[in-house]
Amino acid sequence: MPQQEAEVTSQQFDQPATAEPETPEVEVQQSAAQTGPELDPGNQNIFNQAAPSQAEFDELKAAYDQLKTERDQLVDRVARLQAEFENARKRAERERQDFRDFATGSVIEQFLPVLDNFELALKSSGSAEQLRSGVELIVKQMEDVLRQLQVIPVPTIGQEFDPRHHEALGSIERDDLPDQHIAEEIRRGYKIRERLLRPALVRVASNPKQTSE
Repeated sequence: MPQQEAEVTSQQFDQPATAEPETPEVEVQQSAAQTGPELDPGNQNIFNQAAPSQAEFDELKAAYDQLKTERDQLVDRVARLQAEFENARKRAERERQDFRDFATGSVIEQFLPVLDNFELALKSSGSAEQLRSGVELIVKQMEDVLRQLQVIPVPTIGQEFDPRHHEALGSIERDDLPDQHIAEEIRRGYKIRERLLRPALVRVASNPKQTSE
């Protein structure tokens, strides 16, 4: 009996070592579940990007402050230019008004003596002939003033009718004037240099001899 036990014991030591028992499939799945799903390679860039350093942050802030300062300067410059433009417009308007007042005053000043003579004529107690002579002198004086202002009358009597300078109020038969020539002047027209101030109101001659021919 003791010999058999010894053999059994030696057989036990002579047997090769058995491999470790395999981990059940359930435990492997649990281990995989505990580790969690693998990260998407595309999402790993989020974690790989480092936060900006303090130097980079300061540089960005300095650039922002510079842009803000330039923006404020441009806004202030635009406001100043707008104010200067408005002041220039008002100044130009005042200058135009002053020039008109000066020109008007210069013209009126030349007509004041004419007005004085009219008032003297109204106060006169002379005869009708004397009054007429006085009015004729006043008209001549006024014509002299207009001539100094480069204002001249539009030629009418005997002139060919010109719709650019004349306005016809009718026609009259005249055999001593060519057809379509001015026979009568109803209201005198005037022009300053070459610019027409107002047309002359006239009647045009209708020559029956020339019309029949």
